[in-house]
Amino acid sequence: MKTHPVRHFLSVIRPLGLGVVLSGVVALMSVLIEQFLWSAWGKLVPAAVLALVMGIFLNGVASRPVFTKGLDFSAKKILQLAIALLGLRIVLDDILGLGFQTLLIVTMAMLLTVLSGIALARLWGRSDAYGALAGGATAICGASAALAISTVIPEKERSDADTAFVVLSCNLLATIAMMAYPPLALGLGLDARETGIFLGGSIHDVAQVVGAGMAVSTGVAGLATIVKIYRVFLLLPVVMLIGGFLRHQQPSQSLKPQVPVPYFAFAFLVLAVLNSFGIVPEPLRIFLLDISRWGLLLAIAALGLKTSISALAALGLRHVLVMLCLMAVIGLAVLLPILAFSQA
Repeated sequence: MKTHPVRHFLSVIRPLGLGVVLSGVVALMSVLIEQFLWSAWGKLVPAAVLALVMGIFLNGVASRPVFTKGLDFSAKKILQLAIALLGLRIVLDDILGLGFQTLLIVTMAMLLTVLSGIALARLWGRSDAYGALAGGATAICGASAALAISTVIPEKERSDADTAFVVLSCNLLATIAMMAYPPLALGLGLDARETGIFLGGSIHDVAQVVGAGMAVSTGVAGLATIVKIYRVFLLLPVVMLIGGFLRHQQPSQSLKPQVPVPYFAFAFLVLAVLNSFGIVPEPLRIFLLDISRWGLLLAIAALGLKTSISALAALGLRHVLVMLCLMAVIGLAVLLPILAFSQA
Protein backbone atom coordinates (compact mmCIF):
# COMPACT_ATOMS: atom_id res chain seq x y z
CA MET A 1 0.00 0.00 0.00
CA LYS A 2 1.40 3.37 -1.08
CA THR A 3 2.10 6.02 1.52
CA HIS A 4 0.18 9.26 1.04
CA PRO A 5 2.55 11.98 -0.30
CA VAL A 6 1.71 14.39 2.52
CA ARG A 7 2.31 11.75 5.18
CA HIS A 8 5.57 10.77 3.52
CA PHE A 9 6.68 14.41 3.46
CA LEU A 10 5.81 14.86 7.13
CA SER A 11 7.65 11.67 8.05
CA VAL A 12 10.76 13.05 6.36
CA ILE A 13 10.72 16.55 7.83
CA ARG A 14 9.47 15.68 11.34
CA PRO A 15 12.88 14.40 12.58
CA LEU A 16 14.49 17.60 11.23
CA GLY A 17 12.12 20.02 12.94
CA LEU A 18 13.58 20.53 16.40
CA GLY A 19 17.20 20.80 15.21
CA VAL A 20 16.33 23.31 12.48
CA VAL A 21 14.16 25.33 14.87
CA LEU A 22 16.91 25.44 17.50
CA SER A 23 19.42 26.59 14.87
CA GLY A 24 16.93 29.22 13.69
CA VAL A 25 16.36 30.55 17.19
CA VAL A 26 20.13 30.91 17.76
CA ALA A 27 20.52 32.62 14.36
CA LEU A 28 17.69 35.05 15.11
CA MET A 29 19.08 35.85 18.56
CA SER A 30 22.49 36.54 17.04
CA VAL A 31 21.01 39.14 14.69
CA LEU A 32 19.02 40.80 17.48
CA ILE A 33 22.09 40.96 19.75
CA GLU A 34 24.23 42.31 16.88
CA GLN A 35 21.70 45.11 16.32
CA PHE A 36 21.45 45.83 20.06
CA LEU A 37 25.22 46.10 20.49
CA TRP A 38 25.43 48.44 17.51
CA SER A 39 22.60 50.72 18.63
CA ALA A 40 23.57 50.75 22.33
CA TRP A 41 27.36 51.04 22.18
CA GLY A 42 28.27 51.42 18.53
CA LYS A 43 30.10 48.09 18.77
CA LEU A 44 29.65 45.70 15.87
CA VAL A 45 30.13 42.03 16.74
CA PRO A 46 29.24 40.02 13.60
CA ALA A 47 26.09 37.93 13.89
CA ALA A 48 28.04 34.92 12.56
CA VAL A 49 30.41 35.06 15.53
CA LEU A 50 27.54 35.49 17.98
CA ALA A 51 25.63 32.56 16.45
CA LEU A 52 28.68 30.30 16.62
CA VAL A 53 29.55 31.22 20.23
CA MET A 54 25.96 30.91 21.46
CA GLY A 55 25.68 27.57 19.71
CA ILE A 56 28.83 26.25 21.36
CA PHE A 57 27.55 27.24 24.81
CA LEU A 58 24.25 25.48 24.09
CA ASN A 59 25.95 22.27 22.97
CA GLY A 60 24.91 20.50 26.16
CA VAL A 61 21.26 20.95 25.17
CA ALA A 62 21.78 20.38 21.45
CA SER A 63 23.70 17.11 21.93
CA ARG A 64 20.44 15.30 22.68
CA PRO A 65 19.53 12.82 19.91
CA VAL A 66 16.25 14.59 19.15
CA PHE A 67 18.19 17.52 17.65
CA THR A 68 20.81 15.55 15.70
CA LYS A 69 19.16 15.14 12.29
CA GLY A 70 17.96 18.73 12.16
CA LEU A 71 21.38 20.11 13.07
CA ASP A 72 23.04 17.96 10.41
CA PHE A 73 20.47 19.14 7.85
CA SER A 74 21.08 22.79 8.77
CA ALA A 75 24.87 22.41 8.70
CA LYS A 76 24.85 20.63 5.31
CA LYS A 77 21.80 21.10 3.10
CA ILE A 78 20.78 24.59 4.19
CA LEU A 79 24.44 25.58 4.08
CA GLN A 80 24.80 24.38 0.49
CA LEU A 81 21.75 26.36 -0.64
CA ALA A 82 23.07 29.49 1.11
CA ILE A 83 26.51 29.22 -0.51
CA ALA A 84 25.01 28.61 -3.97
CA LEU A 85 22.96 31.80 -3.66
CA LEU A 86 26.13 33.79 -2.90
CA GLY A 87 26.84 33.59 -6.63
CA LEU A 88 24.34 36.42 -7.03
CA ARG A 89 26.97 38.78 -5.61
CA ILE A 90 29.28 38.20 -8.57
CA VAL A 91 29.54 40.46 -11.63
CA LEU A 92 32.13 39.09 -14.06
CA ASP A 93 32.70 42.43 -15.84
CA ASP A 94 33.83 43.99 -12.56
CA ILE A 95 36.30 41.14 -12.03
CA LEU A 96 37.71 41.35 -15.55
CA GLY A 97 38.10 45.09 -15.08
CA LEU A 98 40.74 44.47 -12.42
CA GLY A 99 43.28 43.59 -15.11
CA PHE A 100 45.57 40.62 -15.64
CA GLN A 101 48.29 41.77 -13.24
CA THR A 102 45.91 42.15 -10.30
CA LEU A 103 44.17 38.85 -11.01
CA LEU A 104 47.53 37.08 -11.20
CA ILE A 105 48.74 38.55 -7.89
CA VAL A 106 45.57 37.56 -6.06
CA THR A 107 45.38 34.08 -7.64
CA MET A 108 48.98 33.24 -6.80
CA ALA A 109 48.54 34.55 -3.25
CA MET A 110 45.50 32.30 -2.80
CA LEU A 111 47.33 29.25 -4.14
CA LEU A 112 50.32 29.92 -1.89
CA THR A 113 48.02 30.31 1.12
CA VAL A 114 46.29 26.96 0.57
CA LEU A 115 49.62 25.17 0.08
CA SER A 116 51.07 26.92 3.12
CA GLY A 117 48.11 25.79 5.20
CA ILE A 118 48.89 22.15 4.45
CA ALA A 119 52.65 22.64 4.95
CA LEU A 120 52.21 24.46 8.28
CA ALA A 121 49.75 21.85 9.52
CA ARG A 122 52.28 19.12 8.79
CA LEU A 123 55.05 21.15 10.43
CA TRP A 124 53.10 21.42 13.69
CA GLY A 125 51.62 17.93 13.65
CA ARG A 126 48.12 18.86 12.51
CA SER A 127 46.22 16.95 9.83
CA ASP A 128 46.26 17.81 6.12
CA ALA A 129 42.49 18.25 6.39
CA TYR A 130 42.88 21.00 8.98
CA GLY A 131 45.65 22.65 6.96
CA ALA A 132 43.54 22.65 3.79
CA LEU A 133 40.52 23.94 5.71
CA ALA A 134 42.49 26.76 7.32
CA GLY A 135 44.35 27.63 4.13
CA GLY A 136 41.24 27.58 1.95
CA ALA A 137 39.19 29.66 4.39
CA THR A 138 41.97 32.25 4.64
CA ALA A 139 42.47 32.30 0.88
CA ILE A 140 38.80 32.67 -0.14
CA CYS A 141 36.25 34.21 2.20
CA GLY A 142 36.57 33.06 5.77
CA ALA A 143 33.49 31.44 7.31
CA SER A 144 31.60 30.67 4.08
CA ALA A 145 34.65 29.03 2.54
CA ALA A 146 35.39 27.03 5.70
CA LEU A 147 31.86 25.64 5.68
CA ALA A 148 32.04 24.85 1.96
CA ILE A 149 35.42 23.12 2.24
CA SER A 150 34.21 21.05 5.19
CA THR A 151 31.69 19.35 2.88
CA VAL A 152 34.45 17.78 0.74
CA ILE A 153 36.69 16.65 3.61
CA PRO A 154 36.51 12.85 3.99
CA GLU A 155 34.16 11.82 6.80
CA LYS A 156 36.84 10.24 9.00
CA GLU A 157 38.95 13.42 8.87
CA ARG A 158 36.06 15.89 9.27
CA SER A 159 35.93 17.75 12.57
CA ASP A 160 33.21 20.17 13.65
CA ALA A 161 35.64 21.59 16.21
CA ASP A 162 38.21 22.34 13.48
CA THR A 163 35.58 24.07 11.34
CA ALA A 164 34.21 26.09 14.26
CA PHE A 165 37.74 27.14 15.25
CA VAL A 166 38.57 28.28 11.71
CA VAL A 167 35.32 30.27 11.46
CA LEU A 168 36.03 32.05 14.75
CA SER A 169 39.68 32.65 13.89
CA CYS A 170 38.87 34.07 10.46
CA ASN A 171 36.46 36.57 11.96
CA LEU A 172 38.88 37.63 14.68
CA LEU A 173 41.89 37.94 12.38
CA ALA A 174 39.85 39.77 9.73
CA THR A 175 38.79 42.32 12.35
CA ILE A 176 42.42 42.82 13.41
CA ALA A 177 43.42 43.26 9.75
CA MET A 178 40.57 45.72 9.19
CA MET A 179 42.06 47.98 11.85
CA ALA A 180 45.75 47.41 11.13
CA TYR A 181 46.02 47.27 7.33
CA PRO A 182 44.76 50.76 6.30
CA PRO A 183 47.43 52.59 8.36
CA LEU A 184 49.99 50.03 7.16
CA ALA A 185 49.13 50.80 3.53
CA LEU A 186 49.38 54.52 4.25
CA GLY A 187 52.74 54.07 5.97
CA LEU A 188 54.10 52.11 3.01
CA GLY A 189 53.03 54.86 0.62
CA LEU A 190 50.57 52.78 -1.40
CA ASP A 191 48.30 54.70 -3.72
CA ALA A 192 44.51 54.25 -3.77
CA ARG A 193 44.54 51.41 -6.31
CA GLU A 194 47.37 49.54 -4.60
CA THR A 195 45.65 49.94 -1.24
CA GLY A 196 42.38 48.55 -2.61
CA ILE A 197 44.15 45.53 -4.07
CA PHE A 198 46.05 44.91 -0.83
CA LEU A 199 42.96 45.14 1.38
CA GLY A 200 40.72 43.09 -0.91
CA GLY A 201 43.40 40.48 -1.57
CA SER A 202 44.46 39.83 2.02
CA ILE A 203 41.56 40.32 4.46
CA HIS A 204 39.48 37.22 5.18
CA ASP A 205 35.82 38.38 5.21
CA VAL A 206 33.83 40.68 2.92
CA ALA A 207 32.43 42.84 5.72
CA GLN A 208 35.89 43.60 7.11
CA VAL A 209 37.20 44.30 3.59
CA VAL A 210 34.51 46.95 3.16
CA GLY A 211 35.23 48.37 6.61
CA ALA A 212 38.96 48.61 5.94
CA GLY A 213 38.37 50.21 2.53
CA MET A 214 35.95 52.78 3.95
CA ALA A 215 38.62 53.77 6.48
CA VAL A 216 40.58 55.08 3.47
CA SER A 217 37.94 56.19 0.94
CA THR A 218 34.79 55.01 -0.82
CA GLY A 219 36.82 54.42 -4.00
CA VAL A 220 39.26 52.16 -2.18
CA ALA A 221 36.35 50.32 -0.55
CA GLY A 222 34.75 49.71 -3.96
CA LEU A 223 37.95 48.36 -5.52
CA ALA A 224 38.78 46.24 -2.47
CA THR A 225 35.30 44.71 -2.58
CA ILE A 226 35.69 43.72 -6.24
CA VAL A 227 39.05 42.09 -5.48
CA LYS A 228 37.43 40.23 -2.60
CA ILE A 229 34.54 39.12 -4.82
CA TYR A 230 37.11 37.66 -7.24
CA ARG A 231 38.45 35.53 -4.39
CA VAL A 232 34.89 34.39 -3.65
CA PHE A 233 34.44 33.59 -7.36
CA LEU A 234 37.26 31.05 -7.09
CA LEU A 235 35.31 29.06 -4.50
CA LEU A 236 34.47 26.22 -6.90
CA PRO A 237 38.00 25.39 -8.16
CA VAL A 238 39.52 25.67 -4.68
CA VAL A 239 36.88 23.40 -3.13
CA MET A 240 37.32 20.86 -5.94
CA LEU A 241 41.11 20.89 -5.66
CA ILE A 242 41.06 20.48 -1.89
CA GLY A 243 38.52 17.67 -2.10
CA GLY A 244 40.60 15.84 -4.71
CA PHE A 245 43.83 16.32 -2.77
CA LEU A 246 42.41 15.01 0.50
CA ARG A 247 40.87 11.97 -1.19
CA HIS A 248 44.19 11.07 -2.80
CA GLN A 249 45.89 11.32 0.60
CA GLN A 250 43.87 8.41 1.97
CA PRO A 251 45.93 5.20 1.63
CA SER A 252 42.85 3.01 1.99
CA GLN A 253 41.27 4.44 -1.14
CA SER A 254 41.76 3.17 -4.69
CA LEU A 255 44.17 4.81 -7.10
CA LYS A 256 41.33 6.96 -8.39
CA PRO A 257 39.31 7.87 -5.32
CA GLN A 258 35.89 9.43 -5.71
CA VAL A 259 35.79 13.14 -4.99
CA PRO A 260 32.41 14.34 -3.70
CA VAL A 261 30.92 16.67 -6.30
CA PRO A 262 30.00 20.00 -4.68
CA TYR A 263 26.88 20.67 -6.75
CA PHE A 264 26.17 23.76 -4.69
CA ALA A 265 29.46 25.27 -5.91
CA PHE A 266 28.45 24.64 -9.54
CA ALA A 267 25.11 26.30 -8.77
CA PHE A 268 27.11 29.21 -7.32
CA LEU A 269 28.96 29.55 -10.63
CA VAL A 270 25.76 29.36 -12.71
CA LEU A 271 24.10 32.05 -10.62
CA ALA A 272 27.20 34.23 -10.93
CA VAL A 273 26.97 34.00 -14.73
CA LEU A 274 23.22 34.71 -14.71
CA ASN A 275 23.75 37.71 -12.44
CA SER A 276 26.58 39.01 -14.63
CA PHE A 277 24.25 39.09 -17.65
CA GLY A 278 21.53 40.83 -15.66
CA ILE A 279 19.09 37.93 -16.07
CA VAL A 280 18.06 37.87 -12.41
CA PRO A 281 15.63 40.73 -11.56
CA GLU A 282 17.03 43.00 -8.85
CA PRO A 283 14.17 42.49 -6.32
CA LEU A 284 14.55 38.71 -6.68
CA ARG A 285 18.34 38.98 -6.36
CA ILE A 286 18.04 40.96 -3.12
CA PHE A 287 15.47 38.52 -1.76
CA LEU A 288 17.65 35.48 -2.57
CA LEU A 289 20.72 37.12 -1.02
CA ASP A 290 18.71 37.67 2.16
CA ILE A 291 17.84 33.96 2.13
CA SER A 292 21.54 33.22 1.66
CA ARG A 293 22.49 35.39 4.63
CA TRP A 294 19.97 33.72 6.91
CA GLY A 295 20.91 30.28 5.60
CA LEU A 296 24.56 30.86 6.42
CA LEU A 297 23.66 32.07 9.91
CA LEU A 298 21.49 28.99 10.41
CA ALA A 299 24.34 26.71 9.29
CA ILE A 300 26.88 28.48 11.51
CA ALA A 301 24.50 28.25 14.47
CA ALA A 302 24.09 24.52 13.80
CA LEU A 303 27.86 24.09 13.61
CA GLY A 304 28.21 25.77 17.00
CA LEU A 305 25.46 23.64 18.50
CA LYS A 306 27.30 20.52 17.33
CA THR A 307 30.62 21.66 18.84
CA SER A 308 31.51 21.32 22.52
CA ILE A 309 33.75 23.68 24.46
CA SER A 310 35.93 20.74 25.48
CA ALA A 311 36.50 19.83 21.80
CA LEU A 312 37.67 23.37 21.05
CA ALA A 313 39.86 23.50 24.16
CA ALA A 314 41.58 20.29 23.07
CA LEU A 315 42.78 21.80 19.78
CA GLY A 316 45.82 23.50 21.28
CA LEU A 317 48.25 26.26 20.41
CA ARG A 318 49.36 24.71 17.11
CA HIS A 319 45.93 25.29 15.59
CA VAL A 320 46.31 28.97 16.51
CA LEU A 321 49.81 29.20 15.07
CA VAL A 322 48.66 27.83 11.71
CA MET A 323 45.96 30.52 11.43
CA LEU A 324 48.30 33.33 12.49
CA CYS A 325 50.96 32.28 9.99
CA LEU A 326 48.40 32.02 7.19
CA MET A 327 47.29 35.58 7.86
CA ALA A 328 50.91 36.66 7.41
CA VAL A 329 51.34 34.49 4.29
CA ILE A 330 48.41 35.93 2.35
CA GLY A 331 49.20 39.46 3.49
CA LEU A 332 52.81 39.28 2.31
CA ALA A 333 51.91 37.32 -0.85
CA VAL A 334 49.69 40.22 -1.95
CA LEU A 335 51.75 43.10 -0.58
CA LEU A 336 55.23 42.18 -1.85
CA PRO A 337 54.28 41.95 -5.57
CA ILE A 338 52.41 45.27 -5.25
CA LEU A 339 55.52 46.92 -3.84
CA ALA A 340 57.71 45.27 -6.49
CA PHE A 341 55.50 46.44 -9.38
CA SER A 342 55.22 49.96 -7.94
CA GLN A 343 59.01 50.32 -7.93
CA ALA A 344 59.53 48.80 -11.37
